Amino acid sequence: MAEKTLEELALLVGGRVIGDGSKLVTGVATIEEAGPGDITFLASPKYTAFIKTTKASAVILPEERAGIEGPDKLVVKNPYMAFAEMLNLFRPTFMPPAGVHPNAHVHEKAVLGKGVSVQPFAFVDEGARLGDNVKIFPGVYVGRAVEIGDDTVIYSNVSIREGSKIGKRVIIHCNSVIGSDGFGYAKEGARYHKIPQTGIVRIGNDVEIGASVTIDRATVGETSVGRGTKIDNLVQIAHNVKIGTDTVIVAQVGISGSTKIGSRVTLAGQAGVVGHIEIADDCIVGAQSGVHNDIKKKGVFSGSPAIAHNVWLRAQAVISKLPELKKRLEDLERRIKEIESLEQ
Repeated sequence: MAEKTLEELALLVGGRVIGDGSKLVTGVATIEEAGPGDITFLASPKYTAFIKTTKASAVILPEERAGIEGPDKLVVKNPYMAFAEMLNLFRPTFMPPAGVHPNAHVHEKAVLGKGVSVQPFAFVDEGARLGDNVKIFPGVYVGRAVEIGDDTVIYSNVSIREGSKIGKRVIIHCNSVIGSDGFGYAKEGARYHKIPQTGIVRIGNDVEIGASVTIDRATVGETSVGRGTKIDNLVQIAHNVKIGTDTVIVAQVGISGSTKIGSRVTLAGQAGVVGHIEIADDCIVGAQSGVHNDIKKKGVFSGSPAIAHNVWLRAQAVISKLPELKKRLEDLERRIKEIESLEQ
């Protein structure tokens, strides 16, 4: 079990101690659940009341809340980042040891870098290239000519189909599929004929892909996800989509084919994006919104079809009043007819 003084933790995260720097910290927990020996954190003002009741030995705080009364403090610029480092220290993620398990299959023409781990019932096909320290968990399928960069982690039952290119330090969670066929068909009469999907998927460095995500290969060319982008669970990304860098895509988003998503975009949960459009850099699309047309300038957008968020808010305020407005309109129409009949 890891054990650090509060002062040692301050050196680790570049913070300063208010209180007893020699106090020992042995774990990390949420502010409601923390006990003696734990360090916790406060980032949102709505949890401030818990500072007085928490049983934690220490709390991580931003500079603007350093004066709050409570346990010993570790003051930092970014409490979330400091808390993440504490989790890595006190609760390190399990990674399997290097080596190919006897129950795994690695093709003789696959190339494995140093420190690669291939766990039971994983399959690495001909021509695949795995960089140094790649971790392949049980049941993973790595297809022909797939390339996976250094320090990438592929969790159980992920399928990476032929030709896909995965960058360095990528994390792909269980049951995701990279390089499935795009949804492309040619109609002749009443029948649909499959259009071969001959392109690839390219995933940039430092991307994280959640569980049960599907990213389709391009019909020709590439479907691409840019460096640092984070994708939540249950997201569908269609063929020939281009996604920029440091974009966040939340659960159950669907992106149709040949759409271009800019950098630093946020697509909130269950948002839908039609095909063959573009969303500019630095846009935020609200939950359950539907993007039907290009968004050419950064901003916040909501609704279906998506419109500027402030306009959408005004529209929502009117919706609850529509029954009353309808009744008033009907009353006005009736009165106008009565007046017109009197004039005749």
